[in-house]
Amino acid sequence: MLEEQEIESCYLGQFIPAHYHHNMLMDQQRMRGFKAAIDYAVRPGAVVLELGGGTGVLSWFAAAKAARVYCVEFNPDLVAASRKSLALNPDGQRVQVIHADAFEYLPPEPVDLVICEMLHVGLLREKQLELIESFKRRYLAHFGGSLPVFLPEAVIMAVQPVQQEYHFEGFYAPIVQFQQTGVAHPGTLELAGPVVYSIVDFSQANELRIAWEGSMVVDKDGVVNALRFIGKNILAVVQARSSTIDWLNDYMTVPLENPVQVRAGQTLQLAFAYRAGASIAALQTALRAEVVPGAPRPAGDVASYT
Repeated sequence: MLEEQEIESCYLGQFIPAHYHHNMLMDQQRMRGFKAAIDYAVRPGAVVLELGGGTGVLSWFAAAKAARVYCVEFNPDLVAASRKSLALNPDGQRVQVIHADAFEYLPPEPVDLVICEMLHVGLLREKQLELIESFKRRYLAHFGGSLPVFLPEAVIMAVQPVQQEYHFEGFYAPIVQFQQTGVAHPGTLELAGPVVYSIVDFSQANELRIAWEGSMVVDKDGVVNALRFIGKNILAVVQARSSTIDWLNDYMTVPLENPVQVRAGQTLQLAFAYRAGASIAALQTALRAEVVPGAPRPAGDVASYT
């Protein structure tokens, strides 16, 4: 019998149905963010590699300035679809779609920029972190010198305790929910502000295991029956303006197995650990929350995602 990690490796983030990729094309906020970041990051005449190309749209954005773009995709259906779409667009001929496993592929020449948009909240499900770490080792061993720039450049991850409504027309079901950012969610009561639990800089060496234990002061009375996970992707750092081009994942609200009654002013202790690329279930089973009696207000930064 396959071990859990092997099962996840076989299925998670692999062969995502085509309609998910089509939804990405229709997500204007996502598309505009990536287009702006790629336009900034790609210098005229650059060589670009995309790992996990999907529809090929990000490679096409890069082709507006790049001399050559290598677009690697493992799903044969997406390979055929992306080649067809690229042929319909100007500069599409600059993109070479390669049917290969990104965990094994190396470009035929050094590249200036690597795009890897295998993004999921909390770096779960898709193998972005593991893939980039593998690529960096193989790239340096083969080409030497320095690493290319990665896009996204970094990911900031935060967690927030919430009271989540789980009744659906009278049917109770504590399910994982994904919520659009920037809009009100009447069924969600935020009981404290989000707190950053991990910052991943893709230019540095990163561990695949993500573990965090921390505390926060509760702002409102309620029941912590879920944790909201927030992922802010730093697509590009614009040094000339001392700013960044960002894109937020949809919020992911994960129910707690053991809800906790809280009152405003109490300190809530949270803990969890998981492997980047693991299933949502692997995270859910690791969630722990409890009230710390009489604990002082913790000193620490509360993340701002407004």
